[in-house]
Amino acid sequence: MGTEKRERQKLNRQQRLTELAAQQRRSTTKKRGLQVAGLVALVLLVVLIFNVTSSDDTSTVAPTDTAVDAATDSTAPAATAPVVTAPGASITGDTKCPAVDGSQARVTKFEKAPPMCIDAAKKYTATFDTTEGSIVIDLDTAKTPQTVNNFVTLSRYKYYDGTVIFRTDTSIDIIQGGGLTNTDDPGYTIADEGSGYKYVEGDLAMARTGEPNSAGGQWFFVAGPKASALDGQGTYVNFAKVTSGLDVVKNILALSSGSGALGGVPSRNVVINSVTITES
Repeated sequence: MGTEKRERQKLNRQQRLTELAAQQRRSTTKKRGLQVAGLVALVLLVVLIFNVTSSDDTSTVAPTDTAVDAATDSTAPAATAPVVTAPGASITGDTKCPAVDGSQARVTKFEKAPPMCIDAAKKYTATFDTTEGSIVIDLDTAKTPQTVNNFVTLSRYKYYDGTVIFRTDTSIDIIQGGGLTNTDDPGYTIADEGSGYKYVEGDLAMARTGEPNSAGGQWFFVAGPKASALDGQGTYVNFAKVTSGLDVVKNILALSSGSGALGGVPSRNVVINSVTITES
């Protein structure tokens, strides 16, 4: 009987050891499962954070109120890094007529619109020196003396120097500029000169909002026949005509890239190095 009892005790000990070993294996397996699940959760969290961060880094073209047609907003991405140009001086109070010999210091903000600084009996020509080539225009002092005066005055204040073409809209065949961005303005607006304008290749017209008398410093070149879609409005004052460099205007439009309410942006920066005025 003693021998049988010892055998039973031995078997019981072996059974308990077997159960303990099984419990340990189950515990180890469970711990490894939790570790794997935790690692998977960590990876998913990192991916989620990366995606959220990436989605926040989307550059857009700022909306504008100074534009042609219905261009009051845009989600078109900037095609290239923006041009950084230091702002000029500001003039408070009355605006004086600028020097005509090219010695005038740059001014980019005005409290008031300029007085009449040109002689409407004279002929005025403007030369755009751009990174894509030169564009020469004849300014129409006979039909639009006030608009021409505004453009000549801003040009002689070097307001346009270092600005860019920020819109290339192939849907209406225009390229638009007059600032570093489509929200720039000189600080004032000017009165419209007439209405019922028609838009043909080579025209230079003032850009403005849908409100009357809202033009300031922005303008657009007509590069093709689709601009006739604007004839029904006829509110953008035509004040000049391209006499040389229409091919440059067309080539700039051909650079159009992107979409949105502005219709497109150039695929590379198109900089207006300077606008030089001559009179005779």
